[in-house]
Amino acid sequence: MPTAEGSLGFTRTERAVLFTGDDPLVLAGGRRLGPVEVAYETYGTLSPERDNAVFVCHALTGDAHAAGHHGDPGRVGWWDNLIGPGKPLDTDRFFVICPNLLGGCQGTTGPTSPDPHTGRPYGLDFPMLQMTDFVTVHRRLLEHLGIDRLRAAVGGSLGGMQVLQWAVDAPEQVRDAVVVAASSRLTAQNIAFSAVAREAIMRDPDFSDGRYAENGRPPHLGMAIARMMAHITYLSEEAMTEKFGRRLQGDEPAGSRMGLGVDFQVESYLNHQGETFLDRFDALSYLYLTRVMDYFDPFADPAAVERIADGGSRFLVVSFDSDWRFDTAHSRRIVRTLEHAGVPTSFREIRSAWGHDSFLLRPPGYHETIEAFLDGAAR
Repeated sequence: MPTAEGSLGFTRTERAVLFTGDDPLVLAGGRRLGPVEVAYETYGTLSPERDNAVFVCHALTGDAHAAGHHGDPGRVGWWDNLIGPGKPLDTDRFFVICPNLLGGCQGTTGPTSPDPHTGRPYGLDFPMLQMTDFVTVHRRLLEHLGIDRLRAAVGGSLGGMQVLQWAVDAPEQVRDAVVVAASSRLTAQNIAFSAVAREAIMRDPDFSDGRYAENGRPPHLGMAIARMMAHITYLSEEAMTEKFGRRLQGDEPAGSRMGLGVDFQVESYLNHQGETFLDRFDALSYLYLTRVMDYFDPFADPAAVERIADGGSRFLVVSFDSDWRFDTAHSRRIVRTLEHAGVPTSFREIRSAWGHDSFLLRPPGYHETIEAFLDGAAR
């Protein structure tokens, strides 16, 4: 039950086995995977007509815990500012569903899960995934919940890519699609960032060819470096300048202690981001999920956008003017492609100082845009 206006209060993560050895998940690459367990959370109440479901797809390092808290009111879900009573994803109106995606490390089957054939963690024997595999599992979760059609699917970054793929795979199932700070095809620069992050992980001596879970020594150094570099791309130069500038740690004047240690505040911040990441994310999941993003290119299939148009989905595409990881050109490419096929599409670029991470925050006009789109589509 909500504890205060706009707050969901205590929420609980549920788990469901959606595929088994006898009824395996058939991946786009041809491999079969089973069992497949999915961790998910739901917020609000499903209507008697089962027509008010909103599906939230999370980004690269997200999880099923999108809103509310698990016992500590000071630590809420990653999209708590968007989901809850009176918020854009209003749980007084909508039944909101958020799972941890396939290949993740927060309760859903992934590379650290036990391989039923060996009893050991899959490691690098886990099959490579494609974006459509995420959607296949999402759709099976809907079936498990007894829901045929979504009122809306909403996602930011990698989450937005899943929404776009869903509209390709099963457009009749998605009435309204909200794609935020996402891309339909990564640039060479984006692929390069992920390639360096993966190399940092795999070259860590503790990576042990992906068998680190068996010796109890995860590749923490490589993971921390990967996270530090990625985090730079999530913020804008304006945000980093405002937050840190060239300020040093402590009170010593510039140059008085010049060395190769952590001298600047921005260095300390990145170190902190790298260290805290180690407690909540797995190296293999990072490798697998970033590779899915690299290969994502749904419009390479000329029939893909035709399927979206035939399905009747309506789109809202949102970008942020300071996001240089997936800048507005990525969103405009999606919009042009959809509009050319006659898909009803709304687009807005939001002014924000906070770069790619803006999709997790509340820059002026952002939440209002999503709320207005969902309200307008309802009318």
